[in-house]
Amino acid sequence: MDPLHFLIFIVRGLLNFLLFAIVVSAILSWLVAFDVINLRNAFVYNVVRFLEAVTRPLLAPVRRIIPPLGGVDISPIIVILVIAGALRYLIPYA
Repeated sequence: MDPLHFLIFIVRGLLNFLLFAIVVSAILSWLVAFDVINLRNAFVYNVVRFLEAVTRPLLAPVRRIIPPLGGVDISPIIVILVIAGALRYLIPYA
């Protein structure tokens, strides 16, 4: 196996993991906001904290540029579109 193919495999896996983490983080934030689950549960708290630590560095620059619109944070949508675009259009050409 060529080292470049291995590197592309790793980058693709990391980008897919980030997509999954952003989606799960958004869903968990809605569940916490609507009081379906609460952060007093140690497992839920640790999962939410981990996902925030993973997604915050990606979402923070977008949040600085585009503030919440009407109380709705669209930064996860923008980051998901960028990552999906990279997975679909940039990585196959590498």
